[in-house]
Amino acid sequence: MLDKILRLGKEAAIYGLSSILGRFLNFLLVPFYTNYLLPSEYGVVATLYAYIAFMVIVYGYGMEAAYMRFVSPSEPGDTKRNFSTPFLSLLVTSALFSLVIHLSADSVAGWIEIGEEHADLVRYAGWILFFDTLVAIPYASLRMEHKALKFAGLRVLNIVSNIALNILFIVGMDMKADGVFLANLLAMMISFILLFRTVMARLTISFSRGLYRDLLKFGLPYVPAGIAGAAMQVIDRPILKMLTNDATVGVYQANYRLGVLMMLVVGMFDYAWRPFFLQHAKDEDAKELFAKVFTYFVALMLFILVSVSLFVEDLVRIQVFGKYFIHPDYWGGLTIVPIILLSYVFTGAYVNFVVGIYLEKKTKVLPYVTGAGAIVNVLVNFWSIPRYGMMGAAFATLASYVVMAAGMYIASQQVYPMRYEWSRILRLAAVAAVVFAGASMVPVEPATLIGLVMKAGWCLLFLLFAFLVRAFDPADIISARQALSKLLGRR
Repeated sequence: MLDKILRLGKEAAIYGLSSILGRFLNFLLVPFYTNYLLPSEYGVVATLYAYIAFMVIVYGYGMEAAYMRFVSPSEPGDTKRNFSTPFLSLLVTSALFSLVIHLSADSVAGWIEIGEEHADLVRYAGWILFFDTLVAIPYASLRMEHKALKFAGLRVLNIVSNIALNILFIVGMDMKADGVFLANLLAMMISFILLFRTVMARLTISFSRGLYRDLLKFGLPYVPAGIAGAAMQVIDRPILKMLTNDATVGVYQANYRLGVLMMLVVGMFDYAWRPFFLQHAKDEDAKELFAKVFTYFVALMLFILVSVSLFVEDLVRIQVFGKYFIHPDYWGGLTIVPIILLSYVFTGAYVNFVVGIYLEKKTKVLPYVTGAGAIVNVLVNFWSIPRYGMMGAAFATLASYVVMAAGMYIASQQVYPMRYEWSRILRLAAVAAVVFAGASMVPVEPATLIGLVMKAGWCLLFLLFAFLVRAFDPADIISARQALSKLLGRR
């Protein structure tokens, strides 16, 4: 069993290393923006990207998830037909959506309260959505064919192109928010051009109505579910803007993005997780395998939570070419970082729990689960932001992901019951809480040698305590060593 988990880890590592590299490069845009854009300008960028996150769901209407489910090894069908049916559907609908946005950009800019002077940003956003939708099915086909290296290389190239174009437009051409969106649009166009051969190798004029009905039946529940999920990720920005100002949104956005490492772990795991559980769903020990994966996934997430929370103040004070990694104007929002990191732990739990719903094709429950999380998010935001400011928005994010993870667990257990290792998971959570509380009660001066050494010591204590309370099964450790040796070709 451990050899399967290690294979999952190996493939996730390929996605992960590329994601870490790519997202790290993309993350560098945060200090870049904080040094070249005013908080109010960055607030406009954050607000518009919040709406883009919603529209991505509408543009895709679940076709990517449906495609992956219906080209899995357990499903029959012609490969080219299975690819072409969802791709052609997305091509037509996304072109129509983007054309409408382009023609009504002035009105849209007024509706979302960024000002009609920013109508061009709305037009850029519409065509960013178009090209982003076109690459969804080609990327999914690479994942299902286990072409992780090609997938990873193309994603990194997209991010590198985006960063280079940002620097060109903002520094070289003295553009502001319009440079951010124009760079993103051109980077997405480059990605589609590089994927064009992949598309043409799989594309045919064959369009299966029967398959299309099945794809829609499976995928359409992802629209309300996805909108609710996107709401939990970004709705706090428009609400925060409504109840405060653009500058507060800019500070919140910059510090929210400091949770990038946890987001990377969840993202790289999800890339490998869906093909993995579809491949092993028929194994006799499938449920035990999936439960074991969840235990070690939680262990990794909690270690990252503790580590990043301890070192974040040191990170923002790093100076490069005379500029802080994060400008001091944004440091007032650092207190939200541990809460955002904890939110990603529950996001990862949701990703694990969705396996039963996915395998049993019960996607109709998704809107109810994510809808409950979105409602909690909105209610807590309106209640807490007037009282606690951006800290209230962070707590709203956490509350929504807790509700969503709990709801997905309950729904999945009804159709695909599994026995998770809750005793070990609770011990891991207790260790993380003790270490974090201990470190909080012994404050040290940021960016000092003694401070860095003490924080590293707390991180090592997390690992030591986890072993002492037997959060890891000794048999698993022995099996992992044997499986790792076999995987690496050693005796």
